[in-house]
Amino acid sequence: MKIIKPSYTIEKLDDGDEILAFIERCGRTCYKSEDAITPDTAKGFVKMLLKRGHHSVIEHVHMTVRFICDRGVTHELVRHRLVAYSQESTRYCNYSKGQFDGGITVIKPCFWGNVHKPGTREGWVDPNTPYGMWMHTCQIAERSYLELMDEGASPQEARSVLPNSLKTEIVATANLREWRHIFTLRTAKAAHPQMREVMVPLLKEVQGRVPVLFDDIEPYEG
Repeated sequence: MKIIKPSYTIEKLDDGDEILAFIERCGRTCYKSEDAITPDTAKGFVKMLLKRGHHSVIEHVHMTVRFICDRGVTHELVRHRLVAYSQESTRYCNYSKGQFDGGITVIKPCFWGNVHKPGTREGWVDPNTPYGMWMHTCQIAERSYLELMDEGASPQEARSVLPNSLKTEIVATANLREWRHIFTLRTAKAAHPQMREVMVPLLKEVQGRVPVLFDDIEPYEG
């Protein structure tokens, strides 16, 4: 069994200044004010759109992100509408095969860490800690899954014993208005810690790459 941390990759996102210029061209269609466009007007125009609540105009631009996280996080993510999803399938992926090194991969919970105790060997896990109990449970799930596969079960049958912590990959494509909604909910204090673990750094990267559009969203980092 492998234990890894979650991550994300932005698969598709245009240059930030080009995004603003494109949004401006789309938005000025409403006012037929295209003749007012200059190299310096896009930021101010987009700020005006957001201030007035004309968020439909930013739906013309999309972003695609690949997440590597646990299935509990994806269960929450897929509740968002107006998003295209492609997710690793436990029906068809056979984790007993060499492609997966003959076992499952799980995501390390950010709220439980293994604390090394003096006098114990490096990497030793205390089975009486929350982290130790979590790891032991995942190991039992892996063993049960592999035994079911050996007994002739199909992946879609054996997956019944897999934990929420199972690593999965999911690709999500949404327009920037929907991403604003996702970031607002999923980086807030009330969001699940493992959701914030991937969404907060993603938001910060997007804020750095695309001016104006996400500046008003302040993630909780407590």
